[in-house]
Amino acid sequence: MLEDRAAAESPTPWPTAYPDGYAVVDVETTGLARDDRIVSAAVYQLDARGQVEDQWYTLVNPERDPGPVWIHGLTTEVLSGAPLFPEIAGELAARLDGRVLVAHNAAFDWSMLAREFARARATAPVRQRLCTIALSKELRLPLPNHKLESLAAHYGVVQQRAHHALDDARVLAEAFRPSLRLAAQAGLRLPLLACQPLTEWSDGPARPATVGYQPSYRQSTWRASRKRPACPYPNPGRYEPGEQLIQGMRVAFSGDTSIDRELLEDRAIDAGLHIATSVSRLTSLLVTNDPDSPTSKTTKARSFGTPVIDEAAFMQLLLHVTPAPGTSGGS
Repeated sequence: MLEDRAAAESPTPWPTAYPDGYAVVDVETTGLARDDRIVSAAVYQLDARGQVEDQWYTLVNPERDPGPVWIHGLTTEVLSGAPLFPEIAGELAARLDGRVLVAHNAAFDWSMLAREFARARATAPVRQRLCTIALSKELRLPLPNHKLESLAAHYGVVQQRAHHALDDARVLAEAFRPSLRLAAQAGLRLPLLACQPLTEWSDGPARPATVGYQPSYRQSTWRASRKRPACPYPNPGRYEPGEQLIQGMRVAFSGDTSIDRELLEDRAIDAGLHIATSVSRLTSLLVTNDPDSPTSKTTKARSFGTPVIDEAAFMQLLLHVTPAPGTSGGS
């Protein structure tokens, strides 16, 4: 590409604080719940400046129904002879070790990987992750939305097999390299987040191998060895219905969610929101799919006049969180 040739002719002064290497990852899964499994995984290893060093891909037998075959194209027949995750965990770990995990919506890929390693009684050797959605926001790229295809189109990267882990990882690696270069040129601090591995996992009852079966996320549980970082932004107050969320707002969750609760909370933290474990007068917003349920959180929200929205509305609001006043991009 012309951009790559130009960079080679005029090297960018590189920030010394930037990581020494990256592992661009994509996983395809049986679904989004916490007991869903990985069916394929790909890793592109990049050096400090984003140049490809190696690539790797594997199918994974999820030991259950493969889920949305119409998306990832991997049937039970295709996956039946694939290795189990514990059989590929060592090789995958070697490709992640010492590198920053890079993914498009990195909270999801990290969450799936951490759980698979915990099931295998192993530890994912990842200490930091970088979400290319967050990086695109930091760079203020003129994208119509936050889909991978939009980021790829912005840089002229051609997708060949969407939702194939290896091709999605390749596309992301090629799009990440110019984003990394732009960040270095601007002296931008990369939006790195800490990754704390899971320490325990217990599987619930085996689910039936029925296509489309979607059990409650409560079938499996885990305990994470992490303490969430403090929100760096002050609380701007209550959420006003019809308006946008603002960084620093305190968000609480109540009841079952269709998306893994850990993933929802990670997305909120990535957007600059504060996760509240309870509802108080300082809580900006309560997210629940059952507002009429007489839980302590919904009862307190009604008594305090705290706005209540459902999960779908919250996910839409997360796409356009307003910067905190006084920060870059804020008023």
